[in-house]
Amino acid sequence: MTRIKHSAIGSSPFQRLFHSEDILLKWSDLSECISTDGKLSKELKENVRRVLAYGNGCAYIQAKGRPLKPDDIKESYAVAFAEVFLLEREKTEQTFIDVLKEAFSDEEISELLAFICFTTAQQYFGALMDLK
Repeated sequence: MTRIKHSAIGSSPFQRLFHSEDILLKWSDLSECISTDGKLSKELKENVRRVLAYGNGCAYIQAKGRPLKPDDIKESYAVAFAEVFLLEREKTEQTFIDVLKEAFSDEEISELLAFICFTTAQQYFGALMDLK
């Protein structure tokens, strides 16, 4: 059971936590945009999302499965960076970004960091609402 009652809008337990249709639509649009293939694959992002779920305490996403073994070097770097972010989120050192530059372009780094930040916000929201 969540901390507040579900709304009548939305198609998932997460979406039904929003009681403003305007916020739900804009949140969902950004979620869809940021989670699909872009500079980075949706599969890489999904694995990063799973890593973040455990560090952010999001039981809803944790229930979808543990992180998978990375398929390639880029995914390995992305997953490792997500783990570092969880430990060093208050002050992520430039050296960690420099390591990312070994495998990613600036455009890919921008997309990865935007994905990590937005996903963390989603997972914090779910955790704060006690979504299981």
